Amino acid sequence: MDVSLEDRQLLGALEDGLAFEARPYAGLAARLGLSEMDVIGRLKRLIADGVVRRFGVIVRHHELGYRANAMVVWDLPEDSVPAVGRTLATLPYITLCYRRPRRPPDWPYNLFCMIHGRDRAAVEALVEDATRQAGLTGRPREILFSKRRFKQRGARYGAPQPASLGPASVGS
Repeated sequence: MDVSLEDRQLLGALEDGLAFEARPYAGLAARLGLSEMDVIGRLKRLIADGVVRRFGVIVRHHELGYRANAMVVWDLPEDSVPAVGRTLATLPYITLCYRRPRRPPDWPYNLFCMIHGRDRAAVEALVEDATRQAGLTGRPREILFSKRRFKQRGARYGAPQPASLGPASVGS
């Protein structure tokens, strides 16, 4: 995939996120000397071409008062993971839900989901609710509460390169 210099500049401008304003794409476009529709069109194309694989919001949970964060891991039969994952992902308090390979003999878990709450008791109650709603009562699981906070940031695509050097190597 050939990524133009303008696309690389757009990717670089997105690395620190969009501004919290009514029309963030218009502000981004103004900084880049493009139109708002051009920025939106370029982003749609970069997503469709697989250059940008994920595009979403990074929520800073602590700043919003959510102090208890837990990754819940489940040990499920492989054929049930897609349906259970879809059910869990529809719950409003599940912020991430994805499959990962097992790592026997120490790690039997293959479905992961993230739940945030104001305190541990609130998160534990949500885990029990998710367990009931997804039909997982009795299934092996672990609730792994965060002990420290990691820096959250968007994807890094690398510095723009002059067009004469050929296509950029980009990824997420």
